[in-house]
Amino acid sequence: MISYNLICEEAHSFEAWFRNSSDFDRQKERQLIACPQCGSQHVDKALMAPAVSTSRRKAQVALALGEEQKKVLAQLKEMSKAVRENADYVGDRFAEEARKIHFGETEARGIYGEASADDAKALIEEGVEFMPLPMLPEDQN
Repeated sequence: MISYNLICEEAHSFEAWFRNSSDFDRQKERQLIACPQCGSQHVDKALMAPAVSTSRRKAQVALALGEEQKKVLAQLKEMSKAVRENADYVGDRFAEEARKIHFGETEARGIYGEASADDAKALIEEGVEFMPLPMLPEDQN
């Protein structure tokens, strides 16, 4: 999965996840991507800073919340809470359990847990559908 910062013709910026860059291109061509604020389908990738890891302590990213961001954060919190209440926590066995469910080796059910970037990439390549849960401020504590 890849996350892109996107911007519409009205200069609204937002983030969206895609399977790969060609998935973004196909969805844009079919006008399946729309700005969540104004509904515009004239959307392009915005400039993104590369994620560079150094040995120095990473700076924390902060967002000053306006009313719209507060609403979105509340929705994300509700979605995350619903997943946790209605799915089984499998910890670091997420990739293994997701494969078992995908290939019919175990009962289909909702699960959540942790997976490495390599495991996530392998799941995508195998056609196993999943989505990352958002990292919320209270998850950092």
